[in-house]
Amino acid sequence: MARKKRGRPVDGIIILNKPAGMTSNGALQRVKRAFFAQKAGHTGALDPLATGVLPLCFGEATKCSQFLLDSDKAYRSVFTLGVTTDSSDADGKVISEKDASQVTREKVEAELAAFRGDIQQLPSMFSALKHNGQPLYKLAREGKEVARKLRDVTIFSLELIDFRPGERAEVEVEVYCSKGTYIRSIAEDLGFALGCGAHVSVLHRIEAGPFKESDVIELEFLESLAENQDFDALNELLLPVDAGIQDMPEVFLDADSGFYIRQGQPVTVPKLPLEGLVRIKLDGGQFIGIGEVLEDGRLGPRRLIAEPQG
Repeated sequence: MARKKRGRPVDGIIILNKPAGMTSNGALQRVKRAFFAQKAGHTGALDPLATGVLPLCFGEATKCSQFLLDSDKAYRSVFTLGVTTDSSDADGKVISEKDASQVTREKVEAELAAFRGDIQQLPSMFSALKHNGQPLYKLAREGKEVARKLRDVTIFSLELIDFRPGERAEVEVEVYCSKGTYIRSIAEDLGFALGCGAHVSVLHRIEAGPFKESDVIELEFLESLAENQDFDALNELLLPVDAGIQDMPEVFLDADSGFYIRQGQPVTVPKLPLEGLVRIKLDGGQFIGIGEVLEDGRLGPRRLIAEPQG
């Protein structure tokens, strides 16, 4: 006999304003408890230090989470010059200090140019990347270091928002970048280039894929609704399952084609795009999953969501 799942069958996406000092998984578990949801997942971790846009997927929306994980991101960050830490952020242990009073805004502007465009980064030992199944940050906390490969990333935009000079000068930047970019690596490399060292003291994500700061909901608000068991109000906050893949073209199917594609069979659809992934909807507007245009021009299923029960 199958074990009954604990919680409610919740489907959709919440854009959380992740609080500082909390892991992404810790934030996810608190929101999952607030919704009393059966299934949930996040779309790429933010460091405990970081705040801001953290999309959380519930139920069938988890099937689209990989596309959010692969999406571009944007951050607002403060780099503190003159202090280097082992983790390259404020949560790490200080390993060197140097007076940064000689650094000027002009020097910072000149050095930032090297970080724009296609660059390579060496992942930090304090990142969540895994080595033989173990996250690097766990190995780092044990005093271990392993070889890492350089990663190709793209910095679409890197703007100096403010520069506050002094012995512990502060550089405030806004970064638009591809997935897998480490802001702490930019801070560390900038500090090295300026000759004084640096670390991330503030990190706030302002965009993740199609989601922006204006979409976020506070954890305290969600938990206050949960305390009152106001599940209707919680459900109304959920974005649609396909909210994170709005850049994919829509394809509408009649009931017969919808039936066959749910059986895993390709179907012929007029006016399909020539290639790529599409959002599949029935003529009534119901989203049923992600499809792929095949080489023969037909539409095949790629990632379908379960049919509503009852």
